[in-house]
Amino acid sequence: MREIHVPLVFKAYQDLNEMAIQDKNLMLQAVENRKKAYAPYSRFRVGAALLLENGEIVHGNNQENAAYPSGLCAERVAIFQAGALYPGVKILKIAISATSDDKVVQAPIPPCGGCRQSIAEYEGKQNAPIEIIFMGEEGEVFHSESLKNLLPLVFDKNFL
Repeated sequence: MREIHVPLVFKAYQDLNEMAIQDKNLMLQAVENRKKAYAPYSRFRVGAALLLENGEIVHGNNQENAAYPSGLCAERVAIFQAGALYPGVKILKIAISATSDDKVVQAPIPPCGGCRQSIAEYEGKQNAPIEIIFMGEEGEVFHSESLKNLLPLVFDKNFL
């Protein structure tokens, strides 16, 4: 038997004001997008903003449904929209912000497993990392240079 250690590296900012201006502006758009989320069941609102290689910014927010699995997370709304509107254009960064109608969310909220897998698919498709920047409603902001920090043993097309 052997142990495998997988190092994970994140930047942690105390708040938005420590970030580079481009990243801060992208996150502020994610914050605005979460305000438009349709979340009557979970009351948990998530906004996303993607920066594409061509300079376009694509927006997303979570969209719930009474048939719960039929909804979609903010990250996937934005990623799939980018794929539909700008096929072949690389995604450089995704900013994600989450809040609750019931409490203040101060911890950085990472993408769920399904969203991680979707981000992994696009990293593989474009053969380039996607930076992931995430926060709650306020407080610390985490920044990862690639999805591999969030999903180090990724399942991808190479296994098929």
